[in-house]
Amino acid sequence: MDAKSPVVVLVLSGPVRPDAVAGWCGAVREALAGGAGGVVVCDVGGLGPPGLAAVELLARLELTARRAGGRIRLRDAGPALVALLDLVGLRFQTEGQAEEGEPPLGVEEAVETGDPAG
Repeated sequence: MDAKSPVVVLVLSGPVRPDAVAGWCGAVREALAGGAGGVVVCDVGGLGPPGLAAVELLARLELTARRAGGRIRLRDAGPALVALLDLVGLRFQTEGQAEEGEPPLGVEEAVETGDPAG
């Protein structure tokens, strides 16, 4: 993401109602059209207890973002929501999570003595 691109944060609140999904999808489309640098951060801390309605909402938001050439990233995703998303096969980047292929922040690879430098 370009350092000058604004970060758009959508604060999602629950309970998730089916009639609200289209509005959230429209907000993602609008954010990406406005130069969000390809990423929209969805703050999911206010969604309440995770359930299938939240999973469907996040899946639709990700699909909308991908169709618009972007992605969503989750903020304040609790362990239960992350586990439920993982259970149904949906993988989302969450804030504080390392990019794919990079070690997590604060984790260093250990080097054993006798290993050649590489």
